[in-house]
Amino acid sequence: MALNLHKFKMSMKTNLTSQITLTRVSPKYYKPENAFERSALTRFEKVPADIYESAEEGACQIAKDIAQVIRSKQRDGRFCVLALGGGNSPKMVYTNLVKMHKEEKLSFRNVIVFNLYEYYPLAPDAVNSNLNSLYEMLLNHVDIEKQNIFSPDGTIPKDEIFEFCRLYEQRIESFGGIDIALLGIGRVGNIAFNEPGSRINSTTRLILMDVDSRNEASKSFASVDATPISSITMGVSTILAAKKVYLMAWGESKSDIIKECVEGAITDIYPSSYLQTHNNAHVVLDLSAAAHLTRIQRPWLVTSCDWDDKLIRSAITWLCGIVKKPILKLTNKDYNENGLSELLALYGSAYNVNIKIFNDLQHTISGWPGGKPNADDTHRPERAKPYPKRIIIFSPHPDDDVISMGGTLRRLVEQKHEVHVAYQTSGNIAVGDEEVVRFLHFINGFNQLFNNSENQIINEKYKEIREFLRTKKEGDLDTSDILTLKGLIRRGEARIACTYNNIPLSRCHFLDLPFYETGRIQKNPIGEADVAIILDLIREVKPHQIFVAGDLADPHGTHKICTDAVFSAIDLEKEANAKWLKDCRIWMYRGAWAEWEIENIEMAVPISPEELRAKRNSILKHQSQMESAPFLGNDERLFWQRSEERNRATADLYDKLGLASYEAMEAFKEYIPL
Repeated sequence: MALNLHKFKMSMKTNLTSQITLTRVSPKYYKPENAFERSALTRFEKVPADIYESAEEGACQIAKDIAQVIRSKQRDGRFCVLALGGGNSPKMVYTNLVKMHKEEKLSFRNVIVFNLYEYYPLAPDAVNSNLNSLYEMLLNHVDIEKQNIFSPDGTIPKDEIFEFCRLYEQRIESFGGIDIALLGIGRVGNIAFNEPGSRINSTTRLILMDVDSRNEASKSFASVDATPISSITMGVSTILAAKKVYLMAWGESKSDIIKECVEGAITDIYPSSYLQTHNNAHVVLDLSAAAHLTRIQRPWLVTSCDWDDKLIRSAITWLCGIVKKPILKLTNKDYNENGLSELLALYGSAYNVNIKIFNDLQHTISGWPGGKPNADDTHRPERAKPYPKRIIIFSPHPDDDVISMGGTLRRLVEQKHEVHVAYQTSGNIAVGDEEVVRFLHFINGFNQLFNNSENQIINEKYKEIREFLRTKKEGDLDTSDILTLKGLIRRGEARIACTYNNIPLSRCHFLDLPFYETGRIQKNPIGEADVAIILDLIREVKPHQIFVAGDLADPHGTHKICTDAVFSAIDLEKEANAKWLKDCRIWMYRGAWAEWEIENIEMAVPISPEELRAKRNSILKHQSQMESAPFLGNDERLFWQRSEERNRATADLYDKLGLASYEAMEAFKEYIPL
């Protein structure tokens, strides 16, 4: 394997999910040619937003702007004062700045850095502070003077915080204020840790973290329970006093909150919306984060459109929701009154557009997700031949297969396809300690009942693990033995679910990708070893179909990394002109965290009431992921409940559009290798 790794080391692409464009967006919507066009396109936007095709491109531009200000200040013999934070959003900006320092001699000797926030309380020796994150990503790699770095202190006594915050504000003022504030945006619209309810005149202070923010921050800690409940954050008024503010957002998971920030009302519900009051604030987005801005999602409301089938489908399903009618009942008047007269000009009448989109959506529905043998497949999502097909379902965690496509999986097996399920990670950190205790009791009891010789090793290991769990404190990482046990628990549940769905255990693959095995929420980036494991499997099976997670809104990022690993392996096979790939289709599923919008659905698999019940039973085989699972997120529903409600909602939408009425539907989008 070492030789293979060496071969593809230089060509391996590890961030292909960031280049997924669900709907091919015309550059005219995000790259206006002049100020007049921009003015029309952005009429709903209340703060300037610059949209780039990729996060890398956007981050590179921000880094260039910051470098320009640093150099300008150097020429004038002045300090450049930056307010910086940790997290994933600024990581690529920092990477570019470090590169400029090493390759272009960009000096940071005149740079003053103020940390935007720090967790509180922190132990004096805490390694997962926000300041440490800043050092690891940027400060350790440039020539900044240590005395020019200032940060809130997460270790000070509570009775000293008020005075500390006052002095922090005073220190910022002593340097003439902040030149550039570089912000990410939280899932609840927070900037730094100015949570919902923060006032526009707030200054640096101690604040209780929102549940969503704490979940997001938990990536830096061993668990949510180990994550501090508060932070000392730079206030809204302090940030707004900066001469220039950049707000970055990358990825689909930020698209909803960006719409609120950029197009919504100014409100303390979304503190990021306060940036609308700043005269030099810039929102920098990739296409995925911009997906719900009007000019990207509903461009017909702001400009003439480059109409393609996807955009027409999006417009018509939107129109149906506005006028509360099924597709075939839409009239010319409905089109004219809602900004869609262009479509009437293109197609001649509402009827012509209606029937086109009705048929388009009708053709997405298929009870044969692997293709129907001996049938005309002209208008079917999947081809009839070959039959039966070899299929790999990649599951990031050991239950995503049944949560997201349990009905389709079962149907593929019943229709005699050779179905393999590949569990990409052990999922061990998502098992509660009480599950380990329960299994230890069983092992100990089994040993006492059936092992008369009293196996000393088992007894000692039992006592050792029980003692560790008894004295375990918040933030303590599990031992390798405990992580192994938690992984075994999840393997056992996955095997039971596969058996229930009539998948032979020989086709049940546990890949245990190395990137995941850190013992904490924060994972490593994908590497060559991860991709090599997937390559071995797909080369062995040579599948005709691959199903992969398209649920990139997973708050902990594991789905994205797992999908990147699959796409990277496929990309390498494409470069190598692998014959099997020419006869393989790749389908992306969702369900655990979100569902496909109807305009992006290319295959909708109906599920009967009986099949939905069987799907629920499959999910319930994963008992460790019920009420006691550590990472259910902020959605109070269990995974089987979320999945069922999303599947029913998809079927209900098809019904409201005037198509067939089903109990539930699982939806898929095809991925075509770039």
